[in-house]
Amino acid sequence: MLEISHSDATADAAVISLTGKVMMGADSEPITTLVDRFLSEGKRRIVFDLSGVTRMDSTGVGRFIYSFNRITGAGGEMRMAGATGHIFDIFHVSLLDTVIPFFPTVDDALKN
Repeated sequence: MLEISHSDATADAAVISLTGKVMMGADSEPITTLVDRFLSEGKRRIVFDLSGVTRMDSTGVGRFIYSFNRITGAGGEMRMAGATGHIFDIFHVSLLDTVIPFFPTVDDALKN
């Protein structure tokens, strides 16, 4: 199961916090819906807090690739925070960590 929460961090930034498993299925669909919503509200920096993610499959990775393409296509910036261990390794092995910036904490990711 995946729990998703979100908040406005600044006038132009939002944080999407994920807890649990980012896997194939309806649970992870709201990720892309939230990204589209924040972009329509003028948010141009979106931070994903992955500190609570315990598992991720290829569909989960695909949700982030979709989000990255939507955000950068809108002139924004996507940042990842709190990914450790095997969750970070998934992004590292696929070389996504060379394209998407990763930060230890949400606070670090929100700094300019």
